[in-house]
Amino acid sequence: MNEVIQPAGFWIRLGANVLDGIIIGVPLALIGFLISGTFEEGHWSTDVLSAIYYIFVPVLWFGYTVGKRICGIRIVKVDGRNVGVGAMLLRSLVAGLVYLITFGIGLVISLFMVALREDKRSIHDMIAGTYVTFTKPGEEKSVDL
Repeated sequence: MNEVIQPAGFWIRLGANVLDGIIIGVPLALIGFLISGTFEEGHWSTDVLSAIYYIFVPVLWFGYTVGKRICGIRIVKVDGRNVGVGAMLLRSLVAGLVYLITFGIGLVISLFMVALREDKRSIHDMIAGTYVTFTKPGEEKSVDL
């Protein structure tokens, strides 16, 4: 049975994203500047580096990004397994397209979903079959609700 255990809510997820933006985003922007010579937003080099970070770091690090690790939260599959590349591609790229196609309305709906739903899952979590949790790797099956 798929059960969401200790879901992380809106504010902790926002904090983790802000930390990722500061700790990872700023250095990536500087690297992008060194590659391209411009701080132009959306430059391919920064976009590629950012996509690599947000897709592969959680796969290699049990669902953590740097910001999520600091906040003690991580991304997992709904069945408790660690995320793979496919789930992270769905979560990042496909959901990003949904948010783009809906002109950001999907993103606003996702914010409300994380804030108001009991399982704290957003649109990108639904698409990828994931959620964000406070459980540590290997702890999922030992938690009783």
